Amino acid sequence: MDFKNFLKSTPTRYDLAITIVRVVVGIAFFMHGYQKLFQMGIGGVGGFFGNLGIPAAGLMAAIVTFVELLGGLALILGIGTRLAALLLLLDMLTAMFLVHISNGFFVSNNGIELVFILAGACVALLLSGSTRYSLDEQISS
Repeated sequence: MDFKNFLKSTPTRYDLAITIVRVVVGIAFFMHGYQKLFQMGIGGVGGFFGNLGIPAAGLMAAIVTFVELLGGLALILGIGTRLAALLLLLDMLTAMFLVHISNGFFVSNNGIELVFILAGACVALLLSGSTRYSLDEQISS
């Protein structure tokens, strides 16, 4: 194996790398939305949001649940990637500042670690778009 060529960046490697990030992050968001919808229920999420003092907690619970569920699915498929990434970034910034920041950094203390990573991935996807391994690319071709 030629190590120098292995380290060389190519458009194909870039597209593959972004695709892996997009799909993995999409799965994480989809599963969180799934958990909110089918395990906690919109009412349970709304109750939690209400305890945080979020206005229109029930409505916001439904919005966040479906942004995570459908936004995650959109990332997995690579359709509407930039819009999904933007909505999910807003979701993570809100979670970071309303829930996690007072607990410090580490996820073991319910800190910002996970939402910080997911927010960073959303920024990367917002900047990159979905790349050629996506439904966006298949539709626009």
